[in-house]
Amino acid sequence: MERKIIITSDGSSTIHLPEWNEQYHSIHGAIQEAKHVFIKSGLHLFSEQNIKILEIGFGTGLNSFITFLEAPKLNLTINYVGVEAYPVLFDEINKLNYVEELKAQNFESVFNEMHKQEWELEKMISTEFSLTKRKQFFNKINDLDTFNLIYFDAFGARVQPDLWTEDIFKIMYDALKVNGVLVTYSAKGSVRRAMQAVGFKVERLPGPPGKREMLRAVKIID
Repeated sequence: MERKIIITSDGSSTIHLPEWNEQYHSIHGAIQEAKHVFIKSGLHLFSEQNIKILEIGFGTGLNSFITFLEAPKLNLTINYVGVEAYPVLFDEINKLNYVEELKAQNFESVFNEMHKQEWELEKMISTEFSLTKRKQFFNKINDLDTFNLIYFDAFGARVQPDLWTEDIFKIMYDALKVNGVLVTYSAKGSVRRAMQAVGFKVERLPGPPGKREMLRAVKIID
């Protein structure tokens, strides 16, 4: 499948798949979307604790890199697990401008190491941040009561509807600890209903630029 590097509306880059007319991040702003959906609406619910994060769709590494940068501000120690079935090539990563746009040149080596890191092995990126990348299909995840937070950043339901089903969200529900949180850019009614069907308490939140709403789901045990 053809892949192109494009610049989104906030100046940050993403990968565009012309055959699907789909991107790894919002064309309205890759960094803006990541910060709004996953950091502001997810990570910022936590502070001064040890947490474990699961990312569904490690992709370009943008969400993990921003999380790494944000962790010290929140006094968080993070064990980060990124799941990806089809890893992005490193020569594509070299063409992305996240380090420059985030003004994080001091951590360029961290961003590169996240992508060079071997799969299936946990690595300490810093004393407060460890990363494990798993090359795995999402329906094969079998973690139970493990994560505090899930970044659900799969390709959209328009092109991959099988990733937004009750079966997938049951896997996510089981993987979360009680009171664990899942955040996603999607606000589709079918997605919200699938989450609710497996037990999530779901709320609509204001969306990132270019989207009116997004969803946040919490695992609550009555």
